[in-house]
Amino acid sequence: MRLKRGNWIIKSAVILTLFFLVFAFLNLWGAVEAQPFPVPGIEVEEEGEPVELVGYLQIILLLAVLTLAPAFVVLMTSFTRIVIVLSFVRNAIGTQQVPPNQVLVGLALFMTFFIMFPRLEEINENALQPYQQEEITQEEAFEEAVDPLRSFMLDHTRDRDLSLFLDIAEREPPEVREDVPLQVLVPSFVVSELRTAFEMGFRIFVPFLIIDMVVASTLMSMGMFMLPPVIVSLPFKILLFVLVDGWHLVVRSLLESFS
Repeated sequence: MRLKRGNWIIKSAVILTLFFLVFAFLNLWGAVEAQPFPVPGIEVEEEGEPVELVGYLQIILLLAVLTLAPAFVVLMTSFTRIVIVLSFVRNAIGTQQVPPNQVLVGLALFMTFFIMFPRLEEINENALQPYQQEEITQEEAFEEAVDPLRSFMLDHTRDRDLSLFLDIAEREPPEVREDVPLQVLVPSFVVSELRTAFEMGFRIFVPFLIIDMVVASTLMSMGMFMLPPVIVSLPFKILLFVLVDGWHLVVRSLLESFS
């Protein structure tokens, strides 16, 4: 069972990375609806024999797009909401660097793989595998790969944010939401995710704020003005978070918010 779970994680990570690399080639900003153009062949003479350089150019393009893969993972999946909410939890408790950033980012990444796995399976079945078996063309594979991610972002994007970027771009609203171009959908999705994450963060802050206020009022009534309230309230906030099984509640709320 442990081996199967490990293979599941590795498989999801590989599929996610492959998808974003493929997706980046077709959907760079300003060229979402443009058809891919053929790369001209370049040949040089090496000891009397011509050598094709298109493969080398494709490798260079692949390495260039590879640097953009983290941006796609952060901005086009559930990662943004998860990592912001987890950061709010740490700040609300007041533990500074506990848990450390590496732990929060790692947890956010694996939760992202868990949430996005149904879409990744769909991309693998409808785009990646048929393309590797030469059953569909490159353009068809790109379209099949984009659809699940577009559907995910549309489900979590507010109409108000879509209208904002459509108005700024001076585009007419499409008849159906599925026809929204990606250069409009992605920033709209990010803004919606930021709003949702801050709403969840506010709800997390409220109980800890009440503890800080009670401790501060108690210290003032006792005349202990020189004792920082944070030092006294921190153990109580940690105790409250442990008693209510806070990490379980936070992770559960995040997972259910994407269901």
